Amino acid sequence: MTSEDAASDSSGGKDTGIAEEKGSDDIASLQGTTLRVYRFLYKQGRPVRIPEIQKGLKLSSPSVAQYQVAKLLRAGWVRETDRGYVVDRVVLGNLIRIRRMVLPYQVTYTVFFAAALVVLLSVLAPPGPPTSTYVFSVAVVGIGFGISLFESMKMVEGM
Repeated sequence: MTSEDAASDSSGGKDTGIAEEKGSDDIASLQGTTLRVYRFLYKQGRPVRIPEIQKGLKLSSPSVAQYQVAKLLRAGWVRETDRGYVVDRVVLGNLIRIRRMVLPYQVTYTVFFAAALVVLLSVLAPPGPPTSTYVFSVAVVGIGFGISLFESMKMVEGM
Protein backbone atom coordinates (compact mmCIF):
# COMPACT_ATOMS: atom_id res chain seq x y z
CA MET A 1 0.00 0.00 0.00
CA THR A 2 1.48 3.35 -1.03
CA SER A 3 1.32 6.50 1.05
CA GLU A 4 -1.31 7.88 -1.37
CA ASP A 5 -3.47 4.78 -0.85
CA ALA A 6 -3.12 5.13 2.92
CA ALA A 7 -4.07 8.79 2.76
CA SER A 8 -7.14 8.10 0.66
CA ASP A 9 -8.08 5.13 2.85
CA SER A 10 -7.84 7.17 6.05
CA SER A 11 -10.99 9.10 5.10
CA GLY A 12 -12.94 5.91 5.73
CA GLY A 13 -14.71 6.13 2.38
CA LYS A 14 -16.59 9.27 3.41
CA ASP A 15 -17.16 12.22 1.10
CA THR A 16 -14.17 14.44 1.78
CA GLY A 17 -15.19 17.58 -0.01
CA ILE A 18 -16.31 19.44 -3.05
CA ALA A 19 -13.74 17.83 -5.35
CA GLU A 20 -15.44 14.45 -4.97
CA GLU A 21 -18.85 16.08 -5.11
CA LYS A 22 -18.02 17.31 -8.61
CA GLY A 23 -18.57 13.98 -10.31
CA SER A 24 -21.50 12.91 -8.19
CA ASP A 25 -24.73 12.16 -10.05
CA ASP A 26 -26.42 11.27 -6.80
CA ILE A 27 -29.29 13.34 -5.47
CA ALA A 28 -27.81 12.70 -2.02
CA SER A 29 -25.32 15.49 -2.76
CA LEU A 30 -28.31 17.84 -2.58
CA GLN A 31 -28.85 18.42 1.12
CA GLY A 32 -29.65 21.25 3.48
CA THR A 33 -29.23 24.76 2.13
CA THR A 34 -27.93 23.47 -1.19
CA LEU A 35 -31.18 21.58 -1.72
CA ARG A 36 -33.19 24.66 -0.73
CA VAL A 37 -31.30 26.73 -3.32
CA TYR A 38 -31.83 24.04 -5.97
CA ARG A 39 -35.57 23.89 -5.23
CA PHE A 40 -35.80 27.70 -5.32
CA LEU A 41 -34.15 27.80 -8.75
CA TYR A 42 -36.38 24.95 -9.97
CA LYS A 43 -39.56 26.67 -8.76
CA GLN A 44 -38.65 29.96 -10.42
CA GLY A 45 -38.34 28.36 -13.86
CA ARG A 46 -36.30 31.32 -15.11
CA PRO A 47 -32.77 32.67 -14.64
CA VAL A 48 -32.25 33.94 -11.08
CA ARG A 49 -29.42 36.14 -9.78
CA ILE A 50 -27.60 35.73 -6.46
CA PRO A 51 -29.35 38.66 -4.69
CA GLU A 52 -32.76 37.17 -5.59
CA ILE A 53 -31.70 33.79 -4.19
CA GLN A 54 -30.44 35.39 -0.99
CA LYS A 55 -33.61 37.44 -0.53
CA GLY A 56 -36.00 34.65 -1.57
CA LEU A 57 -34.50 32.13 0.84
CA LYS A 58 -33.67 34.69 3.56
CA LEU A 59 -30.00 33.65 3.60
CA SER A 60 -27.67 35.61 5.87
CA SER A 61 -25.57 37.07 3.03
CA PRO A 62 -25.08 36.95 -0.75
CA SER A 63 -21.84 35.03 -0.18
CA VAL A 64 -23.82 32.14 1.34
CA ALA A 65 -26.04 32.06 -1.76
CA GLN A 66 -22.96 32.28 -4.00
CA TYR A 67 -21.29 29.38 -2.16
CA GLN A 68 -24.38 27.17 -2.51
CA VAL A 69 -24.78 28.03 -6.20
CA ALA A 70 -21.08 27.28 -6.74
CA LYS A 71 -21.61 23.81 -5.25
CA LEU A 72 -24.55 23.26 -7.60
CA LEU A 73 -22.50 24.48 -10.58
CA ARG A 74 -19.61 22.12 -9.77
CA ALA A 75 -22.01 19.20 -9.39
CA GLY A 76 -23.63 20.05 -12.73
CA TRP A 77 -27.13 20.58 -11.35
CA VAL A 78 -27.40 24.22 -12.51
CA ARG A 79 -25.79 26.38 -15.18
CA GLU A 80 -25.02 30.05 -15.44
CA THR A 81 -26.60 32.20 -18.14
CA ASP A 82 -26.08 35.86 -18.86
CA ARG A 83 -29.27 36.63 -16.87
CA GLY A 84 -28.60 34.39 -13.85
CA TYR A 85 -28.62 30.75 -12.81
CA VAL A 86 -31.05 28.09 -14.03
CA VAL A 87 -31.58 24.41 -13.31
CA ASP A 88 -29.66 22.36 -15.86
CA ARG A 89 -30.64 18.87 -14.71
CA VAL A 90 -33.98 18.05 -13.18
CA VAL A 91 -33.43 15.65 -10.31
CA LEU A 92 -36.77 16.28 -8.69
CA GLY A 93 -38.41 14.08 -11.31
CA ASN A 94 -41.37 13.27 -9.08
CA LEU A 95 -42.60 16.87 -9.27
CA ILE A 96 -44.79 18.75 -11.71
CA ARG A 97 -44.26 22.47 -12.16
CA ILE A 98 -47.32 24.53 -13.11
CA ARG A 99 -46.06 28.09 -13.52
CA ARG A 100 -44.37 28.72 -10.14
CA MET A 101 -46.30 26.08 -8.24
CA VAL A 102 -44.53 22.75 -7.78
CA LEU A 103 -46.62 19.69 -6.94
CA PRO A 104 -45.66 16.04 -6.47
CA TYR A 105 -46.96 13.50 -9.00
CA GLN A 106 -48.89 11.84 -6.17
CA VAL A 107 -51.33 14.77 -6.32
CA THR A 108 -52.53 13.51 -9.71
CA TYR A 109 -53.38 10.15 -8.14
CA THR A 110 -55.21 11.91 -5.32
CA VAL A 111 -57.25 13.90 -7.84
CA PHE A 112 -58.02 10.72 -9.81
CA PHE A 113 -59.22 8.81 -6.74
CA ALA A 114 -61.23 11.81 -5.52
CA ALA A 115 -62.97 12.10 -8.90
CA ALA A 116 -63.62 8.34 -8.97
CA LEU A 117 -65.10 8.53 -5.48
CA VAL A 118 -67.36 11.42 -6.45
CA VAL A 119 -68.56 9.55 -9.56
CA LEU A 120 -69.17 6.37 -7.55
CA LEU A 121 -71.13 8.18 -4.86
CA SER A 122 -73.19 10.36 -7.16
CA VAL A 123 -73.53 9.02 -10.70
CA LEU A 124 -73.09 5.29 -10.12
CA ALA A 125 -74.97 5.02 -6.83
CA PRO A 126 -77.59 2.25 -7.03
CA PRO A 127 -81.22 3.39 -6.77
CA GLY A 128 -82.05 0.90 -4.04
CA PRO A 129 -79.99 -0.55 -1.22
CA PRO A 130 -76.26 -0.72 -2.06
CA THR A 131 -74.98 -4.05 -3.34
CA SER A 132 -71.89 -5.71 -1.95
CA THR A 133 -70.05 -4.97 -5.20
CA TYR A 134 -70.87 -1.26 -4.90
CA VAL A 135 -69.77 -1.14 -1.25
CA PHE A 136 -66.54 -2.95 -2.15
CA SER A 137 -65.87 -0.49 -5.00
CA VAL A 138 -66.44 2.52 -2.75
CA ALA A 139 -64.18 0.99 -0.09
CA VAL A 140 -61.35 0.27 -2.55
CA VAL A 141 -61.51 3.72 -4.15
CA GLY A 142 -61.82 5.34 -0.72
CA ILE A 143 -58.74 3.51 0.54
CA GLY A 144 -56.85 4.47 -2.62
CA PHE A 145 -57.87 8.08 -2.11
CA GLY A 146 -56.79 8.00 1.54
CA ILE A 147 -53.39 6.49 0.79
CA SER A 148 -52.68 8.84 -2.10
CA LEU A 149 -53.80 11.83 -0.03
CA PHE A 150 -51.49 10.77 2.81
CA GLU A 151 -48.53 10.32 0.43
CA SER A 152 -49.24 13.65 -1.27
CA MET A 153 -49.31 15.44 2.09
CA LYS A 154 -45.98 13.86 3.05
CA MET A 155 -44.44 15.02 -0.22
CA VAL A 156 -45.81 18.56 0.10
CA GLU A 157 -44.51 18.84 3.68
CA GLY A 158 -41.08 17.66 2.55
CA MET A 159 -40.86 20.39 -0.04
